[in-house]
Amino acid sequence: MPTPILMPALSPTMEEGTLAKWNVKEGDAVASGDVIAEIETDKATMEVEAVDEGTVGKILIEAGTENVKVNAPIAVLLEDGESAGDIDVSSLSAGGAPAASSEPATTPEPAATQEAGIPPAVNGSAVESPATAPKQEPAPAGRVFASPLAKRIARNESLDLGAIKGSGPHGRVVKRDVEKALADGTAKAGAAAAFVPAPASVDARLYPPESYEAVKLDGMRKVIAKRLTQSFNQEVPHFPLNVDIQLTQLLAARARINAASPKEGEGAFKLSVNDFIIKASAMALKAVPEANATYTDEAILFHKHADIGVAVAIDGGLITPIVWKAEEKGLKQISSEIKDMATRARARKLKPEEYQGGTFSVSNLGMFGITSFASIVNQPHGAIMSVGAGEDRVVVRDGEMAIRTMMTVTLTCDHRVVDGAVGAQFLAAFKRFIEEPAAMLL
Repeated sequence: MPTPILMPALSPTMEEGTLAKWNVKEGDAVASGDVIAEIETDKATMEVEAVDEGTVGKILIEAGTENVKVNAPIAVLLEDGESAGDIDVSSLSAGGAPAASSEPATTPEPAATQEAGIPPAVNGSAVESPATAPKQEPAPAGRVFASPLAKRIARNESLDLGAIKGSGPHGRVVKRDVEKALADGTAKAGAAAAFVPAPASVDARLYPPESYEAVKLDGMRKVIAKRLTQSFNQEVPHFPLNVDIQLTQLLAARARINAASPKEGEGAFKLSVNDFIIKASAMALKAVPEANATYTDEAILFHKHADIGVAVAIDGGLITPIVWKAEEKGLKQISSEIKDMATRARARKLKPEEYQGGTFSVSNLGMFGITSFASIVNQPHGAIMSVGAGEDRVVVRDGEMAIRTMMTVTLTCDHRVVDGAVGAQFLAAFKRFIEEPAAMLL
């Protein structure tokens, strides 16, 4: 019998996603392991592989459809001897799989269908071909019509869709338009924004509609808002601990290592202060294992390894790729992994297993000149450390004033699992490793 292809759960917390692109069309033969579609989650764009072999009998959810629920049927696979006439779409929806969305699925314009290589069909019903479809109205003033693929490329390349002239039907911006703008170096005005009408929740007496531009919330920003509100206001009792750390020895060690490293070629590398911070954090967690813990309602989990999440700013939000078993890795390997994951994070190419989990977080805003700040605990971690800029300060040494390069770090703790004394012990160990980097070799 026909086999439904379901919307996959690409992470344990995923509830819905955007079906960004189909790599197959109806009638195509697929084998197990073939990449058939791309799914956009709040953090990344993931490829979906076929788990069975057969022929694509019907595509139920078109490319570009948002809010597709996990386990909703998105297409139907036929076995040998079966035909499209054997497909009963109503039975697929009623067979335990939830509807694709609580809201009606939007049907992309023909340009999006052609761009993704998908024949026009939605939810099992035939859709008019471009030649017979009702005439589309031009885009309202202030709005930009673009295909899902064009929007994704523009977002990843920080292009302003409003500055790109569309060549699709009724001025719709399609892939070739974005690629041309990218090649010409035009429209680089910042991250692409999807402007929407004035939200109903905004009081027009305070903010007249003409006084602002509303940008639609994307999945990432919604998840960030939900999880951090849940962490700060509902579940995690936060408290911060601050300490000032001298960077003299670390900066000297970093300068010597970078000076001795190859300047080019396969073995070339350049360490940052942040690489030392990640390594020192891991070593401090091993020295104070009580800080390397997660709270659950049944037990406290004391982790065997220091898996450090490194906060990376990307368009529209924040993501924390993880350096797994950081205590076992050298500075060069840590540096290489962070650079690679940060690059792929900004392109939304990280796999869920590369940014989900972990035992501890580090957020460094020193490169922006921020001297001190306190982050919100990133559950399920028991603590997060906020790192400020290194700067020359006047300090007292041996009863006399001296100038030293100092850095302030703030440890925000989940008081359910990391008590004040444990947090203080962690910071003392971290300070020892930073102020005497050679101690990390012991």
